[in-house]
Amino acid sequence: MILPKPYRWGGIVAALFSFLHSVHVVRADQVDPDPTRLDSCPGYNATSVNIDGPTLTARLVLADAPCNVFGNDIGALNLSVTYETDTRIHLKITDASNERYEVPESVFPRPIADPHTRTDDAKIRFTYAAAPFSFNISRASTGEVLFTTSGHALIFEPQYLRLKTTLPPAANIYGLGEHTEPFRLDVVGNTTLTMWARDAFGIPQGTNLYGTHPVYFEHRPKGGTHAVFLLSSSGMDVKIRHSGGDDPTTLEYNVIGGVFDFYFLAGSETEPVEVAKQYAQVVGTPAEVPYWSFGLHQCRYGYRDYTEVAGVITNYSAAGIPLETMWTDIDYMFKRRVFTMDPDYFPTPRMREIIDYLHSHGQRYVLMTDPAIAYLPKQDYGTYDRGTELDVWLKTPDGGPSLGVVWPGVTVFPDWFHPKVGQFWMGEFERFYDPKTGFDIDGVWIDMNEPSSFCLYPCKDPSAQAAAQSLPPPRDTLPPNPNATIFGNMNTAHAKRSPPSHAGEDLLNPPYAINNAQGGLSNRTAFSNSVHANGLVEYDTHNLYGTMMSVATHEAMLSRRPGLRTLVITRSTFAGAGNNVGKWLGDNLASWEDYRISIAGMLGMATVYQVPMVGSDICGFGDNTTETLCARWAMLGGFYPFMRNHFSISSISHEFYRWPLVAQAAKNVLAIRYRLLDYFYTAFHRAHVNGSPVLNPLWFKYPTDTSTFGIDLQFFFGDSILVSPVTEENATSVTIYLPKDRFYDFATLAPVEGAGEPVTLTNVNFTTIPLHIRGGTVLPLRAAGAMTTTELRKIDFQFVVAPGSDGKAAGALYVDDGVSIMPAGVTNVKMDYAGRKLCVSGKFDFDVGVKVADVVFLGVESNPKVVSVDQGKGQAPFSYDAARQVLHVQLDMPLTRGFEVTFY
Repeated sequence: MILPKPYRWGGIVAALFSFLHSVHVVRADQVDPDPTRLDSCPGYNATSVNIDGPTLTARLVLADAPCNVFGNDIGALNLSVTYETDTRIHLKITDASNERYEVPESVFPRPIADPHTRTDDAKIRFTYAAAPFSFNISRASTGEVLFTTSGHALIFEPQYLRLKTTLPPAANIYGLGEHTEPFRLDVVGNTTLTMWARDAFGIPQGTNLYGTHPVYFEHRPKGGTHAVFLLSSSGMDVKIRHSGGDDPTTLEYNVIGGVFDFYFLAGSETEPVEVAKQYAQVVGTPAEVPYWSFGLHQCRYGYRDYTEVAGVITNYSAAGIPLETMWTDIDYMFKRRVFTMDPDYFPTPRMREIIDYLHSHGQRYVLMTDPAIAYLPKQDYGTYDRGTELDVWLKTPDGGPSLGVVWPGVTVFPDWFHPKVGQFWMGEFERFYDPKTGFDIDGVWIDMNEPSSFCLYPCKDPSAQAAAQSLPPPRDTLPPNPNATIFGNMNTAHAKRSPPSHAGEDLLNPPYAINNAQGGLSNRTAFSNSVHANGLVEYDTHNLYGTMMSVATHEAMLSRRPGLRTLVITRSTFAGAGNNVGKWLGDNLASWEDYRISIAGMLGMATVYQVPMVGSDICGFGDNTTETLCARWAMLGGFYPFMRNHFSISSISHEFYRWPLVAQAAKNVLAIRYRLLDYFYTAFHRAHVNGSPVLNPLWFKYPTDTSTFGIDLQFFFGDSILVSPVTEENATSVTIYLPKDRFYDFATLAPVEGAGEPVTLTNVNFTTIPLHIRGGTVLPLRAAGAMTTTELRKIDFQFVVAPGSDGKAAGALYVDDGVSIMPAGVTNVKMDYAGRKLCVSGKFDFDVGVKVADVVFLGVESNPKVVSVDQGKGQAPFSYDAARQVLHVQLDMPLTRGFEVTFY
């Protein structure tokens, strides 16, 4: 195979990436306010309290002389507390006199309250003290306080809101992302989680990253699991502080605008999964994605031309590694302008040929689309001209276009609040991605949508900054022969409303400076005083930009192929983004640290934030990977919901076929992943229905085992596959934790008894990953892997029965056509095992076209004499492995009806 040479202008981009990675500006006036001063503020007194059914309202009046910490304290507030369901309380504090910004319902539809909710039936309770006002949220069954503001003054100013709660000692807090902190947040030291979406090359720990999710789950070993969600897109710092000794640990919200709009979720005293389901009721359940999207994806920023793209596809096939979807980064664009194709390096006829080739081989294609549009007045750039005609650009306060600097040079940004922006965006998609004349993509990748800009604040001369950064970056290789042989001989609209006033406020440099790693709010992004068509400003809506682009893009893709699911992968997210898109964890580095932290990032998105289609760039985006790191990462990446190999223009090539060791690792893990694909697809369908996580931290399954609470280097893939990767460089052993339970080794199927203790596994070579089946499950596996998911769906099933210590097991299988939003028919199977009998029942309306080839029973202690099918109506041939306690029953049963298998 021919290995591509790196772009010579890759050095320019590498330097830019290095600069972005190094930037972490701290404002000179940025200080952490003295908490004793804040706590000594007067707070408010509750007056005019009124209770009407499940709703309490009150007027909060400033209790004494104002503090005026970062502005003038607002004299009177409105409080509203509503028991919306028996597990959810909605608490809202607003300015009594002036309308303030709130997340628009057009962007975040509010959850529906149950009008029959009775406070007496609620699982959590709101209580309050009137003077000074404070409140508690407590568990109704035990009285345990889950959230309390007692002793902490409420502060409410035009550009600073503060609310603080006390946590129990050594609290188990998860969420408040996006970040690269451990999954269980540090509550012993001083942790600040900042919510302000930014381009964060290298995903540095201790900084704000691409998305904002102001929600946390708290788990208590004897008190259950609950959640707190602040519905706010304003910039904020959430500070967890413990000063030492007997002083309490506190969690404090410091918000630079808007209102306090809290949802408190009761969760459950015994089942952590319930809090995830309840959060899904607030933000919405994840979108179902197509079956093919669970295959392997390949991308690089830096494929020079169409021949390299074709060569990668060819090389994967030649290496025998299943490649489902080929991606192309911004390289394909003419001068980095979105909705263009470079006619010399990526000519349209040849790119259409590549897409046709992929489709004819059961494979897919995805292209990158950025939000920033090249600012090219009167230069015949159709996308800019059409957007200008519709007037859909984000504006400066004086009405001109708000300019930035991105890959094509000087740019404008679409205003996702504009009533015609959906028409514009959908029109560009229909035109550029027209199957007949353009590029018939199967999914889309949206990036740089924080939004990102390379322009340093105050960005008074974006043209000069673009020129200084050589944007758009020049090509310095000759274009390929347009007739080169490839593949060898291988055959949204938003209601206008009166915007809240920001008169007298500093929207560029507010008095309270959040801990933004880029420094000022407008540095390397759209200006925070930019104005939307409905009068809202970026100061309030910045954190919504990526999710609003996601919605518009999802709708545009659905319009291209009506009735069919699509795949949209984004970088920037806000609460509820999973309704429309999946997410990759950004521009990581080829390091063991980023390999390890990817698990915590993935658990945050999939378990807490309801964005389950998630994964990291396998083998690392930036810097150079190594053969052994890439082999280990291929194995781990096989258990990311979204599995993509992706790397930078300045990195060495690391497609899976580059090294024999990595190629073998990829083959091995893809064979496992594809066998498990229907099991995982079933988990995704369940997530879409009720919000159950597709990945589970160990404590979700063992909520009373305190040893599991901090584990974020192991996780459950679905409900039942325990993944325990090797996490140290060059190691061939790993110490894992096995809870006190029955497990089975996935490779040998032999039983393993967990003792609730660490276990060291040795001789774990670079092409394997430790996997265990949790006892109590029936796994619906494919009998073998395949080169594409299309071929995989033609392979028979194998049911693996793995009883728990009680001798019972259960499982489920959901099958549909894999692409339709509303499938014409579905097969929904339930499997139950007890007393040596497996019962398979359900609904069989979709013709899966394959059989259940065999059933494998694990933990069978003796060789049975007979295996009967359907209560003795027939017998099945079988074999027994005494050493592994495995009974293998040949079945060949069409999956068109229920059946039973019993052994004696």
